[in-house]
Amino acid sequence: MNTAEGCSRTSSGLLRPVHEYNVRVPRNHIDLSCFLAVLTLMVLSLGVVYSASSTWALDRLGESGKVLGSHAIKVLLGFVAIFIFMQVDYHKYRKLTKPALTISIVLLLVTLVLGGRFKGATRWLFIGGFGLQPSDFAKFALVFHLSVLMAAKGETVKDFRKGFLPMLVWIGAVTVLVLAQPNFSMGAMIFAISLAMLFIGRARISHIVLTLGALVPLLVLYMLSAEYRMQRIMSYIGRGDGAGMVKARHQLTQAIIGFGNGGIFGLGPGGSHQRDHFLPESYGDFVFSIVGEEYGLIGTLFFILLFLVIFLRGMKIARHATDELGRLLAMGITITITLYALINAGVTLGILPTTGLPMPFVSYGGTAMLISCAAIGVLLNISTQTDLHPRLGGAPAGIRSLEPVQRAAAVRA
Repeated sequence: MNTAEGCSRTSSGLLRPVHEYNVRVPRNHIDLSCFLAVLTLMVLSLGVVYSASSTWALDRLGESGKVLGSHAIKVLLGFVAIFIFMQVDYHKYRKLTKPALTISIVLLLVTLVLGGRFKGATRWLFIGGFGLQPSDFAKFALVFHLSVLMAAKGETVKDFRKGFLPMLVWIGAVTVLVLAQPNFSMGAMIFAISLAMLFIGRARISHIVLTLGALVPLLVLYMLSAEYRMQRIMSYIGRGDGAGMVKARHQLTQAIIGFGNGGIFGLGPGGSHQRDHFLPESYGDFVFSIVGEEYGLIGTLFFILLFLVIFLRGMKIARHATDELGRLLAMGITITITLYALINAGVTLGILPTTGLPMPFVSYGGTAMLISCAAIGVLLNISTQTDLHPRLGGAPAGIRSLEPVQRAAAVRA
């Protein structure tokens, strides 16, 4: 009998008996760098959101700290979400992702019928006085379910009918419902992230290219079908005139002025001028401009550095994951969060056309904050089941899936 039979190999090269996968064992430490980067962004967001919202809150709500109070509660709940989800073994989501994605699709449908209309779009569902944006939940539910499907299908994902097409149906359902709100930027992001997931899940490039060739023209036609989206595009390329175009340019112009005011070192905390009714959505989608104005180039680079840390650590966690599910989940979570941050920064700086995407962990908002924190908790749980941060004494990492061991045994057989 081969001495390697019934064993699996850790990232350090040691063989571990299969029976160890059947018992609960101590997990390793979480990835502290990733955790501290997220924690820093959330703590800094308290000061940034307060400064960005104080003038608006005083004029509209009669109290300068009103928005801050609401945001602080959501940050606290976000911390709780991180700690809860980093304790839950990520393998347990295998049976939960399909129901979660189904629920998110139902919520998207209900939102279209009963949701509150805000700025011409029906994106919010109000339940018992609390606002919920189902698209925030749907994007991660889709990432999780695609990860589970691709991990289970293995090489079958390369088969168009049995592997690729069923996943494309899920992607299409979520994307179409989000676009119908209408929310082009979120729908396009969900579609792009999903295709990225298929790519890292080793789907055939030809199938992905075929999908892009068939659906991207439809997305372009949809984008051009609404006047306000056309105005954003024309404003971005610097063409067109009229009242609508001036309005489309106003927010971006004010955001860039904020960065210009900040210079290298910024005006200091609370020193923003753009928050005084010059910059719309100053504590939401364009909060990064307030960061640039008050903390300067140094501050904006520091924020970007924190997201870079999350990206690099997330990719490393994915590389060291013990199975395919962990690899796909880690990459999906990391790509989703850092891509949102990158696009938000690009929009605020005028590099990309204006969208309605918030900056994760920094912008004011409830659903996006809580869902992103829960996802980071899952990422940290995956990190505890790698050998990146072993406990003293060489204690093995946490509960492992039998699937990779069984698959390896099947290959040997």
